[in-house]
Amino acid sequence: MTPEERAHKACELHSDHHNCCQSVVLAFDDKIGIDEAKANQLASTFGMGMSGLREVCGCVSGMAMVAGMAGHSVDFKSLAERFRQENGDIVCGRLLASGKRPCREYVGCAARLLSSVCD
Repeated sequence: MTPEERAHKACELHSDHHNCCQSVVLAFDDKIGIDEAKANQLASTFGMGMSGLREVCGCVSGMAMVAGMAGHSVDFKSLAERFRQENGDIVCGRLLASGKRPCREYVGCAARLLSSVCD
């Protein structure tokens, strides 16, 4: 899949009521070696900055999960920094401080960035 196709898939999953982490993880279900139900369960508590704590963005947590499960030796620090450069932060609370909820955009960005190293 192209990075844009991954981003589109992740955004569709988010629109289908998956949290941000689940949306990123499930967009890579063909790469992670576990079934969709287990992947969905694994990522379920990482949405909204770890269960609503507004800490590390669920999209960033999803990127870390996929990178680890896909078996890639990804420089995750650099990948997270790319997310920060494009979006201004990696912390959910600060990303949402504007009062807007552009989570779908963050989901797409995370999937696109991750695709560039995992596909």
